[in-house]
This record gives sequence, C-alpha cells and structure tokens, in this order.
Amino acid sequence: MSHSLHTLVRDLRLRRGRERRGLALAEGVRLVEEALAARLVIRHLLASPALEATPRGRALKAALNTAGHTVTDTDEREFNGLAATDHPQGVLAVIEPPAWTLDDVRPGPRAPVLVLDGVQDPGNVGTMVRSAFALGAAGVLALPGTAEMTNPKTLRATMGGYFRLPCVPVDEAALRRWAGSAGVRVLIAATDGTSPRSARGTPLAVVVGNEGAGTRPSLEGWAHGRIGIALRAGAESLNVAVAAGIILYEVTRE
Repeated sequence: MSHSLHTLVRDLRLRRGRERRGLALAEGVRLVEEALAARLVIRHLLASPALEATPRGRALKAALNTAGHTVTDTDEREFNGLAATDHPQGVLAVIEPPAWTLDDVRPGPRAPVLVLDGVQDPGNVGTMVRSAFALGAAGVLALPGTAEMTNPKTLRATMGGYFRLPCVPVDEAALRRWAGSAGVRVLIAATDGTSPRSARGTPLAVVVGNEGAGTRPSLEGWAHGRIGIALRAGAESLNVAVAAGIILYEVTRE
C-alpha cells in the first residue's frame, strides 16, 4: 500500500480530516455492500486476506471488481492497524458521503422527520438513522451537538441507512424556517407528551434530545407540542434510540 493512502485512511479516522477532505470511511462487509448498492463514489478500497475467508466476503470482492473498482490488497497486520473495529472483516472503503440538503427532505403524513438535538453517542445516532430509514421517515435533521454522521462508529450503526436517507445538519433557526415553509408540526419527545397515535395523518418532525439533558429549552418557545410514550409505573425513561424507534413506528402506522 502506498504511504499516501495509508496517511489518507489515518486522516479520515479524525473528524477534522473528514471535514477537510469531504470524505469518509466505510468499514466492514455490510457497509461496503451498501455503499456499492447506493452507487456512492468509492475513491479507494483496501482488503486483507480476511475478506476472502467467507463466501459473502468473496462475493463482495467479486462484485467490486465487476463494478470496475480497484481493490488494493494488504496484509492482515497492516489492515488491522488502519481498521477502527476490534474485529475487522477485511474490507475498508474511502467514500464520498452523500451531500444531502433540506430540499431532499420531503415529509408527508406517513413520512415524518426525526430531529436529533445534541444526541452525542455515535451508536445512538447511527441506530436512529437506521430505524428512521427502515420505518419510512423522510429524513433526519441534526441540531448542533449531535454526533457527526460520518464518524466511523455512527456510519457503521446506520447499517447503510445514511447512504439512502437524507440526513442534514441544521441550526435551530434553519429548522424553524424549514418547518414553517414545509407546513410541518414540530413535536418534542417527552415523557409527558401526548400519544403518537394522536399525531398520525399530518406531516411531523419529532425532536429527540440529549441522552442526559434532553432537548434545548428554546425549542419549547415555538414547537407545536409534545409527543411521548406511556411507560409503566416506576420506569423513568427509555434509551433515546429505542424511544425514537417506537414513536416513528407509531406515527407511520395506519
């Protein structure tokens, strides 16, 4: 492997490197499969012998070759030194992540938007993108303080959802303008909120907040209400990703 490619991959492990270069890393068989299926621009591909140790890995390498991608083979030790996972699957891609904008987010009665307000855990953020895509959401908007979407851990947790679902960083003022122009009701997820079933049938944006602090107080001044899940007595709250999934399921069902 060239020294420059080695340097690039290490640089993309860091947020400032990803922001400066406009690139990201997709690691693992599933994520590279999804990048290929979504027809993302794949700049570089690295593979170790581990990729060909499974039928799925061999099939992926063949599909990459068929699609015209050049795969740079490297030994196990060198690859593992570049991988971000504890148990690498032998494939890593340098990709151009999707450049989503608010114009790509088209909410509807059964296509809500999920808004993440300062959700800091990359695993939770990625899980919510994955759930939002699977449940038919129109997109995910990320307010300041939310974990970066192209963080390798976030990207892995999306399981490819980020490649297919519009995910856009916004500030609060932009969110408010967008909601007004799009005719979207903004509801804050809270334990004392109304049932998600009562919100069915209208374009919605559901805001979920920071794992510890909740949503920013300023949202209360202009949001259209609260939405929540009834919990049994003695249960204080749910994990934010679990709560978001349940609410999205409820508001998208008939």
